[in-house]
Amino acid sequence: MHHFEYRDGALHAEDVPLSTIADTVGTPFYCYSSATLVRHYRVFAKAFEGQKALICYAVKANSNQAVIRTLAQEGAGADVVSEGELRRALAAGVPAERIVFSGVGKTRAEMAAALDAGIHQFNVESEPELDALSEVAVSKGVEAPVAMRVNPDVDPRTHEKISTGKKENKFGVPWSRARDIYARAAGLSGIRVVGVDVHIGSQLTDLGPFREAFSRVVDLVAMLRGEGHDIRRLDLGGGLGIPYEAGDAPPPHPDHYAALVRELTQPLDCEIILEPGRLIAGNAGVLVSRVIYVKEGESRRFVILDAAMNDLLRPSLYDAYHEIIPLNQPTDDQRAPVDVVGPVCETGDVFAKARPMPPLAAGDYVAILSAGAYGAVMASAYNSRPLVPEVLVRGSDYAVIRPRPSVADLIAQDRLPPWLENRA
Repeated sequence: MHHFEYRDGALHAEDVPLSTIADTVGTPFYCYSSATLVRHYRVFAKAFEGQKALICYAVKANSNQAVIRTLAQEGAGADVVSEGELRRALAAGVPAERIVFSGVGKTRAEMAAALDAGIHQFNVESEPELDALSEVAVSKGVEAPVAMRVNPDVDPRTHEKISTGKKENKFGVPWSRARDIYARAAGLSGIRVVGVDVHIGSQLTDLGPFREAFSRVVDLVAMLRGEGHDIRRLDLGGGLGIPYEAGDAPPPHPDHYAALVRELTQPLDCEIILEPGRLIAGNAGVLVSRVIYVKEGESRRFVILDAAMNDLLRPSLYDAYHEIIPLNQPTDDQRAPVDVVGPVCETGDVFAKARPMPPLAAGDYVAILSAGAYGAVMASAYNSRPLVPEVLVRGSDYAVIRPRPSVADLIAQDRLPPWLENRA
């Protein structure tokens, strides 16, 4: 459920007509609904009531300070994958003791920053990383709380580019080496082994792969405890999918996911750490754009928007589906297939192919739905197109939470070397 709906023929974000924001802020822009962010977090948190659960929002999904703070005020922790995300989470008010640090390529500087902050846990993904973290911790006279991320070699049955739990993926330590690596970790003076971590992928729409992976990890915890490791935390990652296309079967409800987790992990009496990202932010955001031209091609019609692949990369990168609807509600069911494309000089700059759409004309506004996760955070300034602004709505209020830079701001980031200065 989200809070974007037609009222009196106009698409609203909560109580604000999106066309009002478009007229004021200009297009394209991202718009997020506070009510949707809060509702999604509360539904997920309520599903885990009665379990010892720490819910750490995956900052990589949407790292705007206003989004993080909205969730932090609800009690969310943070799952971060860089020093930048760590500092964003702290600045937004997430307590360090509710932050976990994931990622395959943590640098020593990032490790030091996280140790200084006093985070809850490092999810370590390799033996070299384990050694480096121990050395950094020893240099500071502390122990780093560690969960090893194990790769269970489970097929999550999702897109290959967001699969993370198969043996050919770069994530985690090999399942066959897990016991040896835990034994090694126990002997490092800068390491305090506290848990096991697993994350098999993103946008999962079936509980089956979760059951398979979690069952393997539960068995591993029992084995590690039998070998003397004090495993008290079980980090199960994120990955629960959201609906993108109307008519699709809905993904599992958080209640069913939580019931599965309870069934498998309750005998362990572990703290459960969960890292939802897309589930919280995905359907809480839209990308609003304006039609520049409608172009008649040799064999198809193109609707050319002022938003592009550099603003929302998912369709180009993953062939991802996003529903596209006009801000003015169509008055009939007349539709014709069009390609909805952007202005970037790339053939892959396409949001939809042969998509049945109501009649659109130059100047019309459209909303690209389910764009709150992995939208603005993956954007770039390709073709020297400035990043688009982000807007947060709460009830009848809205605010720009990231302003649109000017082209002059973009150019000013460059520096000419001395031998090119004053030589036009």
